[in-house]
Amino acid sequence: MAQWHEARPDLDVSPQGVIGRLHRLAARLTEELVAVYGQFGLGEGEFDVLATLRRAGAPYELAPGELAAWTMVSSGAVTKRVDRCVEQGWVTRRHSDRDARGRVVALTDAGRELIDRAFEAHMANEHRLLATLGERQRAQLAHLLEVWGRALDA
Repeated sequence: MAQWHEARPDLDVSPQGVIGRLHRLAARLTEELVAVYGQFGLGEGEFDVLATLRRAGAPYELAPGELAAWTMVSSGAVTKRVDRCVEQGWVTRRHSDRDARGRVVALTDAGRELIDRAFEAHMANEHRLLATLGERQRAQLAHLLEVWGRALDA
């Protein structure tokens, strides 16, 4: 920022103090999160699919379109992620009981056991990553990010 201030003193470069730090922090956090997923043989995509099915509640199944909406990725990305999970025996694909034309992706017992263990480790990791911030600071930061996110989405 100091270099930009020297090069372009006519510009206010203060947003870099937030945007640049968030960008670097996001990359660092991704590294830390992916490392834990890897301990369970999971990538980000597989973790996301299994976690989404698990939090959907019993019977732990969703239509592919619902998975895409909840995980905020394209249907093509969901297909690839689900394919990898099927290969590992963590999920199954089958016809929907509600709509014979529709398909559902369902968590297997092995998938549920895996995501339960992985999610416990994930939450411990997230607590570790936030340990330098007090409870009030975390709440303030979460609120500010929510406000900013909503404004960007509007």
